[in-house]
Amino acid sequence: MSDTNIFKVLSESQRRDILVMLKDGRMSAGEIAERLGVTPAALSYHLKLLKSADLVMEYKNKNFVYYEINTSVFDELILWIQQFGGNRK
Repeated sequence: MSDTNIFKVLSESQRRDILVMLKDGRMSAGEIAERLGVTPAALSYHLKLLKSADLVMEYKNKNFVYYEINTSVFDELILWIQQFGGNRK
């Protein structure tokens, strides 16, 4: 995992909304901004934080930038959280 605090990044609802949108597949920055109803500058800020926490990956294709969830970070996070689970019935 990165040095960025994943929990701090996930504390903001719009960043969580972006991750929910991306769970269905890769989206362009324009598509995300339109669905969220935010300005490109606001989206850029949120994506920068998500990328710094390695929660999303960025792909460039011609004039477009696409974003996708980095599932390996979520796998690591789940494993880390499970250590606190125990056997509850």
